[in-house]
Amino acid sequence: MLAINDDPPGVARRLAERVRLRRLELDYTQQNLARRAGMSLSTYRRFEATGEISLHRLILVGVALGTTSEFETLFQEPRYASLDEILDTKRRTRQRGARND
Repeated sequence: MLAINDDPPGVARRLAERVRLRRLELDYTQQNLARRAGMSLSTYRRFEATGEISLHRLILVGVALGTTSEFETLFQEPRYASLDEILDTKRRTRQRGARND
C-alpha cells in the first residue's frame, strides 16, 4: 500500500512493481509491453528497475495494460455527505491575511 508519508522514489518503485506484476499476470514480456505502449524496450526496462517514467508514458503503459480507469481515482474531488460538512471544511480552510500597503 502507498502511504502518505512515503518518499517519491519509493512510491515510484512500488508503482513500477505493481505494473510489473500486472504485466506478468497478462503473460506479456517487457518487449511486448513496450511495443504495445509505443516506447523503447530500454525506456520500459528503466521504468521497471527504477520507477522513473514520464506521466505521458505511464498513461501509455496503462492503456497497454487496460488499466486507464484506475487513473480516474487519482486526485478525486472530495465528496461530502452533507452541506454542513462542506461549510465546516470551508471554515477550516486557511484564509489569506490582509495586505499591509
